[in-house]
Amino acid sequence: MPTSIKPSLARYAASNNSSAPRHLGTRYDASGNFLQEPGNTVVCHLVSGSASERAVLDVRNRMMSMTDASKLTFTPVSSLHMTLFQGIIEYRRAFPYWPRDVSLDTSIEAMTDLYLNRLEGFKGVGTFKIKAIDVTPVGLTVKGATAEDDAIIKSWRDALSEPFGYRHPDHDTYVFHITFAYLIDWLSEDRLAAWQGLFDDCLTFLEREAPIIEIHPPAFCCFNDMRHFEVLLMLGSRHQETPTMSLAK
Repeated sequence: MPTSIKPSLARYAASNNSSAPRHLGTRYDASGNFLQEPGNTVVCHLVSGSASERAVLDVRNRMMSMTDASKLTFTPVSSLHMTLFQGIIEYRRAFPYWPRDVSLDTSIEAMTDLYLNRLEGFKGVGTFKIKAIDVTPVGLTVKGATAEDDAIIKSWRDALSEPFGYRHPDHDTYVFHITFAYLIDWLSEDRLAAWQGLFDDCLTFLEREAPIIEIHPPAFCCFNDMRHFEVLLMLGSRHQETPTMSLAK
C-alpha cells in the first residue's frame, strides 16, 4: 500500500469536502443517471479497437471492480475522449464562457450552428500525441507525449479561441483528461489507501502497455448529456468531413 495519498486523490475524500460534488443534480442525479446538459465541444475520441484503448478500458474495469465503485457513475466506453477546447454548455451561460458578441439566451442548437459556420475551413495546427500522467477517481490525467506535442496542443487551443470567441480563465492551465466517471458521493478516508494503490498500479500498467494513447483528430461535437458526443465536423483535415469512425451511443 502507498505511504501517502496524492493530492489528485485527496481532493475526492469526504473529509476534504463539505458540499456535494459540483455536477450532482445538473449533470447526473444521486442514482447515477445522466441528465440533459446540452452543449458543444472540441474533443479527440479514443481510437476504438486500438491496443491503447484496450489498456485504458482495463484500467476503467479495475476501477469499476472496487468495492465502493457505487460512489461513481461511469460514462459509456464510446464516449471516452480528451477535451481539447471547451465549447458552450447549457448551465454555463456566462462570460467568459460564452462569446460576448452573441446573446446569452441564444439556444444551444443555434450556437452549434453558429460554430459550424465559423469553423468551416478552420485550419488545424498539426497532429499531436498524448500520454497518461495520473489516474484519479474520475479517469486519466493526460498531456502531450513530448514538449513538442504540448506546444501543438497549446497552439490548437489558442487558434480555437478565435472562432469560439472566448478564453476561459484556465485557458493556459487547463488540465487535460479522459473522463471515466463522476462522483455521486465522496470517498471514505479509510478507502483512500486502496484507491491510491490501484491508481499507482494502473499508471505503471499504462506506462508499459500504452505509453501513447491513440486518439482521433480533433472534432467539433454536440451532446445532450455526457453519454454521447456526436461528431459534426473533423477539424484541420483537408475536406473537414465527418469521420467514418464508429461512435455508437
